[in-house]
Amino acid sequence: MGKLQSKSSFHTSKYRADGSEEEAGPVRAVQQHGPAHTGAVTSVAALKPDLCLSGGQDKSVAVCSWRSGAALRRFVGHEREVTKVTSALDSSRVFSASRDKTVMMWELHGTSGPSQHFPGHDLVVTGLAVSPDASQLCTGSRDNTVCKWDTETGECLGRAAISRNLVTHLCWVPGEPYVVQTSEDKTIRIWDSRELQVAHAFPAKRHIQTCCDVSQDGRYCLSSSSGSAGEGGEATLWDLRQTRNRVREYEGHFQTTTSCVFLPRGPALAPSIATASCDSTVKVWDRDTGGCLATLCLEGSGPLASLAACDSSTLLCASFNSGIHVLQLSDHADLALEEVAVF
Repeated sequence: MGKLQSKSSFHTSKYRADGSEEEAGPVRAVQQHGPAHTGAVTSVAALKPDLCLSGGQDKSVAVCSWRSGAALRRFVGHEREVTKVTSALDSSRVFSASRDKTVMMWELHGTSGPSQHFPGHDLVVTGLAVSPDASQLCTGSRDNTVCKWDTETGECLGRAAISRNLVTHLCWVPGEPYVVQTSEDKTIRIWDSRELQVAHAFPAKRHIQTCCDVSQDGRYCLSSSSGSAGEGGEATLWDLRQTRNRVREYEGHFQTTTSCVFLPRGPALAPSIATASCDSTVKVWDRDTGGCLATLCLEGSGPLASLAACDSSTLLCASFNSGIHVLQLSDHADLALEEVAVF
């Protein structure tokens, strides 16, 4: 990788208890490593224990150490930009979706080529979720379809089409046969993967739903909205239990919120979520009150594409202009989000 360098950190914005904004000065130096990708990084996912998976405009899939920035594996096989990456917990298999209309499976300890192909969509693949045991894969596309696959054989086990359901993201519910899906038709759907049927659809939102995530206990899901000029751009918390109510909204981004994640519980941190936006900011929110706990502006990074939570205090953020940013939640008296490295 490239030579290790340092640069001045960007400013963080902290919020007092009364909600007013307080500007903090420059904090620690940011470690700058050689880039994981050439061009935009479109998707990032955390791997255990200190690795991450990413995909980019350069058509490649990379496995890196987020602690050192070192690239450990690079997988090449897609013919166009990689749109999504994912893996199952504790599995050595990772998956990538692409604008080339295919999904590929890669072995962390195998060759640099794909171990399985999943062709079948008619347009760019924009949703990718793997079952907890890594035996099945759900994919979604702008072709209005959701497909289910056998990861061992590559066989398509089911295909469901819904008019105007331009899929934007998929997320498997931990320990359940259900998959949450967001769409450009402004709807969040819950699919039963066994029959590949919609088990529930939440009331449509006012804006395109761009991303979703599910809490580790399977009780809640998050979705994020498109927006511009301060209109829209919110994240929404939904109850996945029997009531299936809209619980809370998190408002504060100025443009489209592209990614939303639940943060793992830490010893000191209240249940929290994080969001990233085309406005180049990452925000951390109190899940239960809706209050914004910390904001970080990654100046010059362009639109932020994807978030991944590594642990209760570490976030990875993929950007269009400046690679993958490693962000740390400080445990000072006032919570702050700081950039510590980029690669």
